[in-house]
Amino acid sequence: MKSLFIKYKSVIKFILTFLAVYIGLSIVYKLYLNTSVGSQYYPDYVTNLVTYQSEALLNTVGYNTEVTRHPDEPSMKLLVNGKYIAKIIEGCNAISVIILFISFIIAFSGKIKTTVVFLLTGSVLIYAVNLVRIVILSIGLYHYPWRSEILHTVIFPAIIYGMVFLLWMLWVNRFSNIGKNNG
Repeated sequence: MKSLFIKYKSVIKFILTFLAVYIGLSIVYKLYLNTSVGSQYYPDYVTNLVTYQSEALLNTVGYNTEVTRHPDEPSMKLLVNGKYIAKIIEGCNAISVIILFISFIIAFSGKIKTTVVFLLTGSVLIYAVNLVRIVILSIGLYHYPWRSEILHTVIFPAIIYGMVFLLWMLWVNRFSNIGKNNG
């Protein structure tokens, strides 16, 4: 048993570190969501910010867009040219995806400065790509509402998770200590 532990030490370290960071950040995020109930930023600050930034981007590209609070659930209604297109919920704000990204990077950490810079840069990039994803999805739903299922459940999750995967691969191949410790 000891020889197996020694043989797979780096794998076990990765899994334990990943789980510890992921669970820790998820708990902090859940606490944040719990404290956001009833705040002036509905449904929570980050989702509210993403909603209004999406509205601004859609207006910038020529779509008359407005957002309102959803009366029946904690989300924001997105209207394009007066047409109800989508609701933006907490899951649309990319925080859960950023937590997943951060957990992986820390589990495969490199030099501290490089790790911190990559975490910040990657998180901002994921956030920005998520905004663009919401804008493109909204335009797609406006023009092609009969394609909503494939747009929302296949194509646009592939964009955000594809971005995370590419960042992970860049990290592992260029910046992490994984190859340096084993090579």
